[in-house]
Amino acid sequence: MDVRDLKLSELISKPITVSPNTTLMKARESILKHKVKRVIVTDKNYPIGVITEKDLAKKIYDLGDKPIKSVKAKEFKPKKMFTLTKENTVKECAQLMKKHRISLVIILNKDKKLEGIVTETNLVTAFLTKGSDLIKISKIMEPDVITAAPSDPILHVESLLLKYGISRIIIKRNQKPVGVITFRDFVPAKIPQWIAESADPKEVQEYKFKKGLEEMHSNQMSYLFPFHATDIMATNPITVEADEDVKNAVTKMIKYNISGLPVVKNGRLVGIITKSDIVSTLAN
Repeated sequence: MDVRDLKLSELISKPITVSPNTTLMKARESILKHKVKRVIVTDKNYPIGVITEKDLAKKIYDLGDKPIKSVKAKEFKPKKMFTLTKENTVKECAQLMKKHRISLVIILNKDKKLEGIVTETNLVTAFLTKGSDLIKISKIMEPDVITAAPSDPILHVESLLLKYGISRIIIKRNQKPVGVITFRDFVPAKIPQWIAESADPKEVQEYKFKKGLEEMHSNQMSYLFPFHATDIMATNPITVEADEDVKNAVTKMIKYNISGLPVVKNGRLVGIITKSDIVSTLAN
């Protein structure tokens, strides 16, 4: 059987859930403790929202002087949730993820209550264990990589994540990948304190969502940048070669609990492959 025809009942995983009255602090602790990228907010087992690492990183900046313990899960603006049932197929799920650029589908039972979730990780795991396709990484990787330098300010790195709607920034030096920064790196970091102490929150928001960084504006806001990419990046990133099989990339993603890998050729950065790229192949 083609992996695309598998029923989602074979892939469903149990999510980490929180109640509407769970504080932001507790939600963050759950994400870090369980090493997941999101928690599902449920009310009497009905899913009513999702809180992701990206949500936490953005919300923490918005707090200003407001104590993190005072913010509750129900205060997050609800995202549109995409749902299927366990009778839907891998291909249908992959198509939904690709169309809406999402990494999570909520699985509901006949009573519209939470049955479980299917994530990109579930789909790429099925591709690895049940798929028979042999595909070179170079065929599906993204050759245009958003990068930053080790000396770039943390705030600039986060602005790139937000501007391009991506989950990771590759830090490179001399055309070689030397680090990776994801939204997960911002969640436990003690960044909010120095921003609250030294910056106007409105100015920070203006900077983060600017389409580009003007040199003059950067100089004016230099007081915001005491920390750099090297302070929070994961060093010695796991990489894959462009001519390797995609399954080798999936194996590394699962082993190291990461969702994207720099692709190199002769040690030089030539692209990036993510779980989304693999999901896209399952959608065809």
